[in-house]
Amino acid sequence: MEEKHHAQAKMLPGWIFYVFFLLVDSPISSGTSLPPPPPPPPPPVVCIVGGGISGSSVAHFLRRYSPHSALTLRLFERSGVVGGRMATVVLAGETFEAGASILHPKNFHAVDFTKMLNLSVKKPPSSESSLSLWIWDGEKFVFKTLESKSKSSIVQKIVAITNSMLLFVRYGFSLFKMDSFVETTVDNFLKYYASLESRPVFETVDEMLKWADLYNLTARTLQDELVDAGLSPLLIEELVTVITRINYGQSVSISGLAGAVSLAGSGGGLWSVEGGNWQLVAGLINRSDVALHLHEEIETISYHGESYELNSTKGNSYKCEVAVIATPLDELNIRFNPPISIPKRKLQHTHATFIRGLLNPAYFGLDAVSEIPELVGTLERPDLPFSSISVLRKHDEKDISYKIFSRKPMADELLDSIFSLRKETIRINWAAYPHYSAPEVFAPFILDGLHLYYVNAFENAASTMETSAVAAENIARLILSRYSSGLLLSRPSNMNTPTSHQENLHSDL
Repeated sequence: MEEKHHAQAKMLPGWIFYVFFLLVDSPISSGTSLPPPPPPPPPPVVCIVGGGISGSSVAHFLRRYSPHSALTLRLFERSGVVGGRMATVVLAGETFEAGASILHPKNFHAVDFTKMLNLSVKKPPSSESSLSLWIWDGEKFVFKTLESKSKSSIVQKIVAITNSMLLFVRYGFSLFKMDSFVETTVDNFLKYYASLESRPVFETVDEMLKWADLYNLTARTLQDELVDAGLSPLLIEELVTVITRINYGQSVSISGLAGAVSLAGSGGGLWSVEGGNWQLVAGLINRSDVALHLHEEIETISYHGESYELNSTKGNSYKCEVAVIATPLDELNIRFNPPISIPKRKLQHTHATFIRGLLNPAYFGLDAVSEIPELVGTLERPDLPFSSISVLRKHDEKDISYKIFSRKPMADELLDSIFSLRKETIRINWAAYPHYSAPEVFAPFILDGLHLYYVNAFENAASTMETSAVAAENIARLILSRYSSGLLLSRPSNMNTPTSHQENLHSDL
């Protein structure tokens, strides 16, 4: 043992010499330096096509998450105003929502935007809980709730309780099963507000839905899902059908996730932005330092090796390293080079007709206008010309503003049979949302495998203002994580943890 130790000691000076030689002979010690690492590429120019909630949200989240203030954002809108499917109309001197109208209390991005932009929340009228709903089958009303004309909160509360009892008598415990179905879906959707550290960046819609346990709902119809949940056929045929016809213009044959979102949009606590929901879009664009191009429709998008070239109807050409499509491609004529491939999708058109006048009570088999409820919902019947008629504002006994939803345009002859008096008529044809059909097939988020992105691929799951914002937030993270290491996602210092963030937003609302 002692001899072995002595041999190791004798070898030590040789190792010291070798280490010394390496140090002396190294480039650092000889005064030379290693070549510096190549600089990261400059922040890209990002071109966003579409000036609605999807496009404005992408711009917002890119600006919020990117550590590079030099990031250049261009946004193209073919019309003269921003907002997309969020717009208002003026009827009888008052402003009403014409497109996307309602927000859920757990739409946390929308709540966050509203607070950040210092916008005012428009709360529903105090009489909302006593709103009268009648269900029309084309010949008669099959269900009626009571209506309160009293302004007394006590009377309204009594009417609301009575209406709840009427609903329970007709539909029984199926109402609680419906609530449970919706609540489970909403709870799963809330996973999209989890912290950046715990929430992946999703490259496909399928992946995004499976992570939140929502994908299976897109593979079956709402009717099938509700039957399995134990809802009665009468509740599905009547109340659920009324809701899906109003919110999506479609029957209970829509896919389950879209149907659940539709049912969630009929609950309590719904709200909007005072003065119009379109202000969310305008505010996000203004805060995101975006070069806004109004009245400029993009005709072609071509990839040229390291960048995209966008050509507009004005004859202008724009070079962008990243291009984002933030509007449905289904009825647009953008030409892509090289061509892209997405599943064919039909859009469901909703015709919104705004009338100032008086309904004709005889059309509904009634004697007086005062008997007509505030909301007329309809069953799924092929001969019914409208989905719903609702009262927007009662100016006086002979002057009322109404909104009608229908799947086809409302001709003057038809309107004259439904109304005894028409002072003003405004018609809007919305390419409102996809025509849902289970099982849903999704377009890719990344259209060319490179840096051409499609926010509205998520709409085949569900189409709302909030789902658009959720998809846009994922697209912004996807861009920043994929473009280069020089654009790594940065967590804003002012972001709350998801739990406290949600609780704060909910309590403030």
